[in-house]
Amino acid sequence: MKGDDLSERFLDFAARIIRLVSALPRSAVGRHIAGQLLRSGTAVGANYEEARGAESKADFNHKLGIA
Repeated sequence: MKGDDLSERFLDFAARIIRLVSALPRSAVGRHIAGQLLRSGTAVGANYEEARGAESKADFNHKLGIA
């Protein structure tokens, strides 16, 4: 799979996460879960894009390891 294809999949995943979070109940528990899910579900794409800017394969692996 090419890097751009994976980036598109992460973007689609983030959009699906946003739709899911919007459908959660507005209770205290729902808001808590929604916040965590939104942060973790949308961060994967940003972390991957940051890693793609790595200067070497080792740097790429290191950046993904941190994420």
